[in-house]
Amino acid sequence: MIEYLYLGRLAYDDGLRLQAEIAALRLEGRVENVLLLLEHPPVLTLGRNARRENVLASDELLASRGVTLHEINRGGDVTYHGPGQLVGYPIFDLRSLQNAKGGRLGPVDFVRMIEEALIRVCGVYGVRAGRIAGLTGVWCGPADVALLDQSVAGKQRKIGAIGIHVSRGITSHGFAFNVTTDLRDFQLINPCGITDKPVTSLEREIPEGVSLPALEKMANQAARQFGQVFGQQVRAVESLEALRAHAATKRAMRAEDTPLEVPSEVERLHGDPERPVRA
Repeated sequence: MIEYLYLGRLAYDDGLRLQAEIAALRLEGRVENVLLLLEHPPVLTLGRNARRENVLASDELLASRGVTLHEINRGGDVTYHGPGQLVGYPIFDLRSLQNAKGGRLGPVDFVRMIEEALIRVCGVYGVRAGRIAGLTGVWCGPADVALLDQSVAGKQRKIGAIGIHVSRGITSHGFAFNVTTDLRDFQLINPCGITDKPVTSLEREIPEGVSLPALEKMANQAARQFGQVFGQQVRAVESLEALRAHAATKRAMRAEDTPLEVPSEVERLHGDPERPVRA
């Protein structure tokens, strides 16, 4: 089960605190896998591998434009968040998920599945997107469609950035998907430390005659695609208060209470010590 919640615009600090709260509830088994969907005010985030020189703007310029700066524990380099961008924080227990071979899902597989969900969202609106070998994220182009900005025509353009953190099997942070984002704000940084590929948005890439829904409806579409890619039922949660109230009624059952290795006695009973067992 994936429970998803659209929160509208949320301050970045509040988003960090909420992720920590939901991650603790997921670890205790009080909530299902949770997908938080929202947008942030203008903010730059520096991941564990970030280099400060990839922030091109001075502290004074950032302050004058109301852009805050945060150093966080996700993977990746520097990323921009802002209005018109759909941000997703999947708080999932990897031990509840399987890879294509039926084994436990790992962090790399998890990122690939996030990419797939966003690629499918692009496809819903007539935009062809995919991956670039060796790079994380979702990319458009080269394409033969007419773009308003011909300087990026024929180049691979990043539409979705991904960076996650995993602690005790529970994921946090996630993706930033440019829908109607003001792309001029990306001039403040070298996005993800990449200097030779521009960024783009769904608004820029959609075919002529296609219109985009409001961000909340886009969030609903993203949640639907997550359910299909991860093979789980998706349920919309009415509010954060409702999620907390439901969690309060459930008995805590920590994921680590489940043995990660099968006792030898059980292996002998099954007669197949190589048989994968899902914890």
